[in-house]
Amino acid sequence: MRPIPRFIFASRWLQLPLYIGLIAAQGVYVFHFWVELIHLLEAAFGNQTALQALVTSIGYRADAPVIALNETIIMLVVLALIDVVMISNLLIMVIVGGYETFVSRLDIEGHPDQPEWLSHVNASVLKVKLATAIIGISSIHLLKTFINAANYSDKVLIAQTAIHITFLLSAIAIAYTDRLMSHGPSSAH
Repeated sequence: MRPIPRFIFASRWLQLPLYIGLIAAQGVYVFHFWVELIHLLEAAFGNQTALQALVTSIGYRADAPVIALNETIIMLVVLALIDVVMISNLLIMVIVGGYETFVSRLDIEGHPDQPEWLSHVNASVLKVKLATAIIGISSIHLLKTFINAANYSDKVLIAQTAIHITFLLSAIAIAYTDRLMSHGPSSAH
């Protein structure tokens, strides 16, 4: 290769620090997950400090002081934990899929832990998978908002619903465009 094309091709390695940064961000998410889980377990055994930490972290407000876990608080905390897991899954898709697609091959063919989706990943597949993951995350956020609806204004509820619908429509458009590009237009006979 000539020097300029070689330099341009090598520039893909500039993305490596970005993926390493996302791995560090995932470490922060893992830490956050464990902190919330420990608070939930401690609150289940009556620890008031842990209960107040949970109530604050989920933005739960009640007319009377919260002195014990209730079903709504448990549900909101569990949904927050699921949200962390889904965002972590999204990070893995971006880190592994992005690295494999845009930087370099991972050379894990035949490894027993190779993700099934990685064998056929490309930019289009990655976009559809990311859009689907974002819809899942948005669904969890919307569910958390509706469970705790008394603490939100109608404007916030409508805005979050509209944003979720926008994510849905965007994902459908991305998937449809991907299908058109990969299969070409159908010809009627």
